[in-house]
Amino acid sequence: MTACGRRWRRVGLVAAAAVLAASCDNSPPKARVLPGPDAPVDPQDAQCRSASRDPGRVTLHRLNRAEYNNTVRDLLGDTGSPASDFPPDDHGFGFDNNADVLSMSPLLMEKYSHAAEALVEAAWARGAFGACVLDPARPEACARELLKTFARRAWRRPVTSEEVERLVAFVALARQQGDAPEVGVKLALRSVLVSPHFLFRVELDPAPTSTVPHAVSDLELASRLSYFLWSSMPDEALLQAAEGGHLHEPEVLEAQVLRMLADPKARALVDNFAGQWLYTRALDFSQPVSRYAFDEPLREAMRQEIQLVFHEFVTGDHRLKDLLDAPFTYVNDRLAAHYGLPKPGTQAMTRVELTGHPERAGLFGKGALLTVTANPDRTSPVKRGVWVLEQLLCKAPPPPPPDAGGLAPAVDPTLNIKARMAEHRANPGCAGCHTLMDPLGFGMENFDPVGRWRTKEEGGAVVDSSGELPGGKTFQGVVELRAVVKQDPDLSACMTRHLLTYALGRGAEEEDRCTVRGISQQAEGRGGRLTDYILAIVRSDAFLQRRGEAEEPKP
Repeated sequence: MTACGRRWRRVGLVAAAAVLAASCDNSPPKARVLPGPDAPVDPQDAQCRSASRDPGRVTLHRLNRAEYNNTVRDLLGDTGSPASDFPPDDHGFGFDNNADVLSMSPLLMEKYSHAAEALVEAAWARGAFGACVLDPARPEACARELLKTFARRAWRRPVTSEEVERLVAFVALARQQGDAPEVGVKLALRSVLVSPHFLFRVELDPAPTSTVPHAVSDLELASRLSYFLWSSMPDEALLQAAEGGHLHEPEVLEAQVLRMLADPKARALVDNFAGQWLYTRALDFSQPVSRYAFDEPLREAMRQEIQLVFHEFVTGDHRLKDLLDAPFTYVNDRLAAHYGLPKPGTQAMTRVELTGHPERAGLFGKGALLTVTANPDRTSPVKRGVWVLEQLLCKAPPPPPPDAGGLAPAVDPTLNIKARMAEHRANPGCAGCHTLMDPLGFGMENFDPVGRWRTKEEGGAVVDSSGELPGGKTFQGVVELRAVVKQDPDLSACMTRHLLTYALGRGAEEEDRCTVRGISQQAEGRGGRLTDYILAIVRSDAFLQRRGEAEEPKP
């Protein structure tokens, strides 16, 4: 990916709206959406088979808000989501678990301290630490057992005797102040929760300045796996496998992955991976104008629809590419009426087949996606086209120039948005980008800004949902559009790139091209299910290894 392309990914979809009048250059776009049958084979395929692969390195990884909430839930049984009070996490490469942007501020440290105190007090009151009874005269033995057990789980590794004794010392400190033993134990428990060993996922390099790859330890691998699939700490079964030194064994690793995907905690992939990859989270911030009658029940139904559909891909046998045209969805009466589908007769989300309604099949027919890629008062073919390019094909256009403008107000109400945008494609300074972006968005023009089906725009102009892609490929409407995208040879690699970025907590760069290609080929060769992609990732060197970082030369 070029530096220009990387900058574009960080601009985000809101800034993408400015591309309506953006100029790239007057040359045809290099990205091709659907190559012809005689398309040349990538000459780097052979190189990928022989070249050594750099597993890269992940910066010291602070738990983000979702990971913190899930971890204290599994550690202490707390479901109060204390991290909701923390400052928002930054995003990198499309996800908020990117270690490079998860910084630590004084405010956040203060929030951690307050949360630790509240969490310990609440858990103590619930009897969560009741493994033994503190003897007021000789509390050390019970304190030692309690703190050793808790710290091992919280720090996701065995603790040394020295670390345990430092924690037990809080009991003596409390006695010196005239306080009961439980005060000292609570202080020790709070210190565990504000320790870097809890707040960060620590991975160590034997030689920090060496760029020679080495395997991550079994305990580090356990945390990589649990925060990938659960956004949370390893459970006892995973931790024991790591402590026994067996987690790197392929059979053990695969068995753990399959076990974890069957666990309800794998819902984190729906909320945190799909929620960001498919922009479901962005639905919280969509504010369509009042004439579209968009209300909170509709917002919630749209959110649940795409979550339930993706959850089937986590637990079922669907090929990941079938997200593009899955012939089923989930609706309640409110959402069914919005879509023009038969009502299921309940406000509960209900699985329905889309026989007779092919326009609603797959991602492009989902109200959540159509709403977040529209403007509050009209559709945006550019936003929708850019979403397809970035999230499904990894072919993002360059960023718009500083003087990019928006779409001019309609002078002739009989002109549809495609006709109004024709001037951008006719302008040599704009054609390079718009020829690539606009047709993909035009294919979804039968959906209004909140995802309702339409044949005419609000001004009365007839919708034109046809498109012509670079190279002359044409399509008519959303059904043919999704077939074009599903056939694109870059779709599998792009889905892999997003999933790998999320799994590692670092951006997948050009140096990872061979790794991405290998994972996608392996996954498709095994059936192409989401499970196959996940297994291919956790078997890869990028997931099983890391390296240090060479020192920069001193000036």
